[in-house]
Amino acid sequence: MRVGLIGAGNMARALARGWGDPLLCSDGGSGRARALAEELGGEALESNAAVAERADLVVLCHKPAQLSVVAADIADRVKAVASVLGSTPLSALHEAYPGVPVFRLMPNTAVEVRRGIVCFAAASDAPPQLQHEVTELFERLGTVMTVPEAMMEAVTAVTAVGPAYHALVVEAQVDAAVRYGLGAPLAGRLVTETMAGTAALLAIRDYDAQTVRREVTSPGGITARGLAALERGGLRTAFQDAFDAVAGGSRR
Repeated sequence: MRVGLIGAGNMARALARGWGDPLLCSDGGSGRARALAEELGGEALESNAAVAERADLVVLCHKPAQLSVVAADIADRVKAVASVLGSTPLSALHEAYPGVPVFRLMPNTAVEVRRGIVCFAAASDAPPQLQHEVTELFERLGTVMTVPEAMMEAVTAVTAVGPAYHALVVEAQVDAAVRYGLGAPLAGRLVTETMAGTAALLAIRDYDAQTVRREVTSPGGITARGLAALERGGLRTAFQDAFDAVAGGSRR
C-alpha cells in the first residue's frame, strides 16, 4: 500500500518515522515535506493533488479547518482516505470525500517509536479488505483499538493529549528534584524510568491503578504524605478539568 501524507507537521512526522518507509508527502510550502523525504526516503511532491493521484491511501495530517479546501483539490483523485484530524467526524469526511472509503483515526505521537495508541473508527461502507489493510498499517505503530465513533472525543482526551500530560508530569517532578540538588539529566532518567516501570507493572495487573498505588503506600508513610500533598494540590480536579476542556470543548 503506497501511503501519501497531506501535511508534514508533528503528527505526520511521527507517523512517517514509525512506519520507516519511503512515503509521498506534501505541505503548504513550509519545507517540512522535503525534510521528511530527505530523512526517510520517498518523495516530497509539489502539490496535494500529486500525492492523491499516486497514493493508494491518503492520510490527512493537515489542520482540521482546512478539510474543505484540501478536499476541493483532491477529492476526485483519491482512492481512500484516512484522517487523523481532531474533532472531524466521519460525516464531515463523507461530505468532503463523497463515494470514497474513509477512516477516522486518532493516534498519539508515541507512534514515532511504535508504542502509540491508535483509536480507529471506520466507515461502515468501507470494504472489509481495505479495512484490514489500513488496520495492519497502523498496527505497525503500536496498539490499534477500534472504538465507536461516539467515543472518539473521549478517547482523544485520554490518548491523543496523553503524551503532553505525561511529559508535563515528568517536567514537574524533575523541577522539584532539581530544587533538592539532583542534576536535571539524572532526575529526568529517574522519573522517566519510574514511569515506564510503573506502566509495565500496571499492564500485568490488568491496569488496576488503585491496587498498584496502595501497594506502595504504607499507612502514615512517606508515600502517603506525598499523595496527600498531591490531593491537596487538586491533582484529580486538574485532570478532570483538562478532560472536560478537551472532550467537552470539541462538542461546542
